[in-house]
Amino acid sequence: MTKLTLKRSAAMACALVAMTSAAPVLAQDYGDEQGQDASAGENSSRAVSVDPYIEVSQIAIAELSPDNEVVTYTQLAAGVDASVTGRNNGGSVSLRYERNIGYGDDDVDSSTISGVARGYATIVPQALTVEAGALAARTRVDGNGAANLATLDDRGSDSQIYSAYAGPNVHTQVGDVEVNANYRIGYTRVEAPDGLVTAPGAAPVDVFDDSVSQDAAIHLATRPGEPLPIGVGVGAGWSQEDISNLDQRVRDMYVRGDINVPVSQNVALVAGVGYEDVEVSSRDALRDGNGDPVIGADGRLVTDTSQDRQLSYDVSGLIWDVGIVWRPSRRTSLEANVGRRYDSTTYYGSFAYAPDARSSMNISVYDNVSGFGDQLSTALANLPTEFTAGRNPLTGGLGGCVSGQEGASCLNGALGSVRSSVFRSRGVAVSYSTKLGRLSTGIGIGYDRRRFIAGQGTVLAAADGVSDESYYASAFLSGPVGQNGNFTTNAYYNYFQSGFDQAGEVSALGASAAYNHNLTSRLSARAAVAVDHLDSDVSVEDFTAASALVGLRFGF
Repeated sequence: MTKLTLKRSAAMACALVAMTSAAPVLAQDYGDEQGQDASAGENSSRAVSVDPYIEVSQIAIAELSPDNEVVTYTQLAAGVDASVTGRNNGGSVSLRYERNIGYGDDDVDSSTISGVARGYATIVPQALTVEAGALAARTRVDGNGAANLATLDDRGSDSQIYSAYAGPNVHTQVGDVEVNANYRIGYTRVEAPDGLVTAPGAAPVDVFDDSVSQDAAIHLATRPGEPLPIGVGVGAGWSQEDISNLDQRVRDMYVRGDINVPVSQNVALVAGVGYEDVEVSSRDALRDGNGDPVIGADGRLVTDTSQDRQLSYDVSGLIWDVGIVWRPSRRTSLEANVGRRYDSTTYYGSFAYAPDARSSMNISVYDNVSGFGDQLSTALANLPTEFTAGRNPLTGGLGGCVSGQEGASCLNGALGSVRSSVFRSRGVAVSYSTKLGRLSTGIGIGYDRRRFIAGQGTVLAAADGVSDESYYASAFLSGPVGQNGNFTTNAYYNYFQSGFDQAGEVSALGASAAYNHNLTSRLSARAAVAVDHLDSDVSVEDFTAASALVGLRFGF
């Protein structure tokens, strides 16, 4: 039973890494465009949708290899999915409480609250809005630092993640000058796993504890032809994340000017130049009489506050970028940029294509320096305000992705690893979805690379320059069955490789199918099955399991 639920939770967690899949999690950002989604709620009507529900389900998990055993438990759940769309405010929330009750094994018993929310309220029409977002999710932490959204784990490696942010956005016009400004403060916390099994010879993982992140920016710009033939702008920004682990701090300040030169009606060349100062600093761990770092009761390194702060990353100087913007129609948009930032070449951009109302394609390329907390709060801020949250069809746990009118957005890239060290994250995410008659289908692929930054002479020195890489791919198909039913199928593959000594690799693949049938206008029956396979260097043997669910759902 122990091995079964431990490994299954990792495999099942990957099933919704990108259920509608890999919409961009992070975009190249100097701060001047954050939160602009909140000011887009200029609808002429107001719509409110509130859907509370209760569920009771019976779940069975059969281990196919390396052992042969079956675990069953009952799940009781209550939740609500709600959205508000109006002229001056809007938002969405998906909140769920689950109680798992095992038979003959207390390790299965657990209670979990999971949810994701984002919304905005207009304070001054056409000028000032306030937005906020929050996340609560259960996560399984692997022995190499990899994190997956998990459902049940009896070996103590499960963790709860909480994140929330809030802040105002200003968008106004002063003559020919468009003014955008914003401020955001966020808090993120990861509960420490009770036990974290690492591969033989691998160094223990210092799991991220909590952090406070702040971002502020202002940008003033004119449009081409108003009044100059080209558009000109100037902006400045500041961001800082204070991480409790070893008192790490990421601080970024910049000022830049930019131009927009129209080449044709649909194409423009853009360029910018400025100055940026990025610093990462920390303190060392407290040492015992033998010079070994002291580990606290929570399993994390204890900070030696008597020591001075040490710089581990200090890059300042000229930054620049050039690129092209192509917008042939409201359904197609391309922006590609190359430049110099973080004392090296940087690439970033995006492509969005919606040939009709039934299909959409999104590509995002990103490059950022941050800690775990700031990356997660930024991912929350990039979610749409109108969405439907993806949840695991067998357990109801958050899958990390939400779907909205403009496609899917996912948090999984931000949740990839919970190591405490600051990192530079670069990657690409691609998704495509379409409707074929009454069916909906889509595919997604993504890649993320994190290069960790740590101070020499500190206990984290071994992490400096080490990279973790993750790849993911998925596909889904869903649609109605007759007048009263609907189905959903998913297939996925996830791969995580750690550059740390002896940390190894983790790969997971599998498929699931779910069916819901309306018995009455409020009562529905549901069934789901899944097969998952996990191959991890942390474990001696591979793992394969099949799971099934039957249950009832009553909506109020």
